[in-house]
Amino acid sequence: MSEYVLYHGNKNYSSWSMRAWLALRASGVEFDEVAFHLGESGVRDRIRRHSPTGRVPALRHHDLTIWDSLAIGEYLAERAPGAGLWPARRESRAVARSVCAEMHSGFQALRRHMPFNVRRSSPGKGRAEGVLDDIERICQIWDDCRRTYGDGGPFLFGQYGLPDIFFAPVVARFNTYEVELHDLSRSYASTILQHPDITEWFEAASAEEWVEPEYDL
Repeated sequence: MSEYVLYHGNKNYSSWSMRAWLALRASGVEFDEVAFHLGESGVRDRIRRHSPTGRVPALRHHDLTIWDSLAIGEYLAERAPGAGLWPARRESRAVARSVCAEMHSGFQALRRHMPFNVRRSSPGKGRAEGVLDDIERICQIWDDCRRTYGDGGPFLFGQYGLPDIFFAPVVARFNTYEVELHDLSRSYASTILQHPDITEWFEAASAEEWVEPEYDL
C-alpha cells in the first residue's frame, strides 16, 4: 500500500473529491484510493473511521489525516515543491490562493442549482436566481487571471496548478449544463477539459454504476 491514501466519494458526483484527486496526481506522489458510495445507508459512520467529519475527501499520510480539499492541496504543495502546485512568484501565489479560497467557500447558487454530474447532459437547466451572477464572477476570475498572470501557458497562472484544479469541477458543470461562455473563458474551459488527469477522472465517473437520484436531474 502507498504511504498516501485518498478517501473519496462517487467520482460522478463528488466535486471536492475530484479536487483532492487531481492535486495528488499533479503532485506526482503515489497514492491509493478508497471510494465510498455517498448514497448508501450508514456511509457517514464508515467514513468517520477515516475522516473526523464523516465527509470526503480525506487524505491519510502515515499517521496524519487531512480532511479538507484546500488543506490537502496546501499539504501536497509543501511535500512536493517541485510540482509547481502554486505559482512561483509571491504576488501570483497570493492571487492564486485568493481565487482558490473564493471557490472553496463561495458560489452557493451554482452548487445548489447545477449539481456536479459528469454523466448527464442538461442544457439550459439550472439557471435559477443567483446562478448567472456566480457564472459572471467565475468568468471574471478566469479572464483576469489569464490576462494578468497567464503568460507561459494556457492555464490561469500559465502552468497547471491548484487554481485550475479547484475550478476544474466548475468547468465540468458548465459542460454539463452547456453554459455559454465568451472567447477567453471558453478557450480556458476547453483547455481544462482536455487535460489528461481530468479526462481520466471523467472516464472513471462515466463507468461508475452508482446512481444518486438527488443529483440525476
